Amino acid sequence: MSAMDDDEISLLDLLQVVAENLRLLILGPLLVGLTALGYSFTIPPTFTANTSFLPPQQQNSAAASMLSSLGALGGLAGAAAGIKNPADQYVAFMKSNQLLDVLIDEFDLMSRYEAEYRASARKALEGNSRIASGKDGIITVEVDDTDPQLAADMANAYVTQLEALMSRLAVTEAQQRRQFFELQLETAKKKLIQAEIALSQTGVSSDVLKSAPATAIAGVAALQAEVTAQEVRLGSMRGYLTETAPEFKQALTTLGSLRAQLAKQSEGARSSTSRADGSSGGARDDYITRYRDFK
Repeated sequence: MSAMDDDEISLLDLLQVVAENLRLLILGPLLVGLTALGYSFTIPPTFTANTSFLPPQQQNSAAASMLSSLGALGGLAGAAAGIKNPADQYVAFMKSNQLLDVLIDEFDLMSRYEAEYRASARKALEGNSRIASGKDGIITVEVDDTDPQLAADMANAYVTQLEALMSRLAVTEAQQRRQFFELQLETAKKKLIQAEIALSQTGVSSDVLKSAPATAIAGVAALQAEVTAQEVRLGSMRGYLTETAPEFKQALTTLGSLRAQLAKQSEGARSSTSRADGSSGGARDDYITRYRDFK
C-alpha cells in the first residue's frame, strides 16, 4: 500500500505543475495567435464576383416531347437516351479549353498567375472560377481575384464569350435554321441572277414572247416553290433529327413525291406550250425552260 501511495499523483502536485508553467501556457498560445493575426494582414483580400443568366432554351424534337408526355416512364427513357438538362451543355462550353484560352489572352492571365504553360494558366483559372447550373435552369458564374474589378470583368467575360461561341456553333434549333436559311437565301440569289441573265440572252422573236408561257408553267413554278420549301425544311431537320427518325423519313418521302410531280408537270407544260403555238422549235423550248427557271 505504501508503494502504491508513492506512485499516485495528487491534485496539489498537478496544480503546482500548472502554476510553475502558467506563463508558458498563457504566453505561448497568445504569441502564436498574434503571429497568425499579423501574417493575415499581409495576405491581400480575395474578392468574389458573381453573375447569373438564363441560357436560351432549346426546342426539343417531337421524340423528346413524346417522352416528356409519358411522365416517369418517359423520364427513364430520356435518361437512357442521354437527354439531359440543356443548361449542363452551356456549362460544359464555358469550361471548354477554347473559351478559357480566350479569357487567358484577353486578361493576360499567364503573367498574372505566373504560369509558364497555358495548361497551368487554365488550371489556375478553373481553380478561381466556379460555374454551376441550378434546377431552375439559371447558370451562376463566380470568379475569385484580388482585384475586384478584374474579378467582375472576368465573370462578365464568361457570358460574353459564351454568346460569341454559341453564335459560331449554332447549338439551338433556331440557330441551325437561321444558318441554313441564310445559306439557302444566298444560293437562291445567285441562281436568280443566273436565270435572269440566261432569260435575257435567249434572243427569241416577238411571236414567242406573245405566247405567254407564264400560263403554261404557273403550276410548275408553284410546285417548284413547294419543292424548295420542303428541301429547306428537310435541311433544318438534319440539325436536330437523325435520318432514322420517323419525322425525317416522312419529310424525305414527301420531297421525293414533290420532285416526281415536278418532273411530270415540267414535261407536260413544255409539250402543251409547244402544241399551243404549233411548233416545237429549239428557241421556243429554250426560252420556256429558262423562263421556268427564272420563275
